[in-house]
Amino acid sequence: MTSILKKILQCKFCVKELPLKPKPILNFSASAKILIAGQAQGIKAHESGIPWNDQSGERLRDWLGIDKDIFYNPKKIPIVPMGFCYPGKGKSGDLPPRKECKEIWFEKIHEELSNIQLKIIIGSYAQEYYFSLKNETLTDVVKSWKKYLPSCIPLPHPSPRNNIWLKKNPWFEKDLLPVLRKKVALYL
Repeated sequence: MTSILKKILQCKFCVKELPLKPKPILNFSASAKILIAGQAQGIKAHESGIPWNDQSGERLRDWLGIDKDIFYNPKKIPIVPMGFCYPGKGKSGDLPPRKECKEIWFEKIHEELSNIQLKIIIGSYAQEYYFSLKNETLTDVVKSWKKYLPSCIPLPHPSPRNNIWLKKNPWFEKDLLPVLRKKVALYL
């Protein structure tokens, strides 16, 4: 474990703004070539201490064509969400990731992740950050996935709440997922 990761796992910067005790959940290693960049931890991840430990994670691993052993190996796939702790519940789901994580830690994390060849950018919050987006919808970004190759692939959140989106966008499974799996296999 790197010294930066140790510091992040002990971070209490947002303690007064969080609904629950801070519990940063992420993992990374300088040797990895594939980065998973998502939103923020959900309540199940907060409770278990394991990111993507739900139906969304099962679907994401299926999309990537990998099993849990590979997915949770930080030497192969770092998991660095936009927010490291559970941000709390909003009107229609969880609140957005807190911005302090990226402001305080991202530059240091990305310095350590100099071997990354493929960034898998999941959801609109991560896409805004990594692609410097302003007014583009998630559908627009994911539909234009080829323009982000070879180093990035944008994905919708794999939540069961997005089943309607997946049905409305059959090109995603038909065109994008085979390329995603091939690139993941290449860098593993």
